[in-house]
Amino acid sequence: MDRPNTFFNFADLSEGIARALADGIETRVFPGEQAMFSVVSFEPGSEGSIHSHPEEQWGVLLEGSGTRIQDGVDVPVGPGDFWRTPGGVEHGFKAGPDGAKVLDVFAPPREAYRKSGSGFAA
Repeated sequence: MDRPNTFFNFADLSEGIARALADGIETRVFPGEQAMFSVVSFEPGSEGSIHSHPEEQWGVLLEGSGTRIQDGVDVPVGPGDFWRTPGGVEHGFKAGPDGAKVLDVFAPPREAYRKSGSGFAA
């Protein structure tokens, strides 16, 4: 049976909108009307730039380990840890030695992420 176009799977990299965020960091984006999922894969030791955006962001570490940098504070995180980042707060992530997979949720959706591209986009 075929799935409706509103059902997805984290492991299926053919789904979603592809975006290369930085060297060693790729995401698949799933936009909705009021919120957006971004499944981010980090290679070991990869690090995203510190950035901010007006949208609220929630993140959960699904696999691996890393350090969440938020508002100038470094917080080590492991599988199951999750965090909230208010709009306008500077933040980033550095993957641990085994890499990481993070689920980010944006509300409202980030307009720049509605199409494939590269970079974190402001």
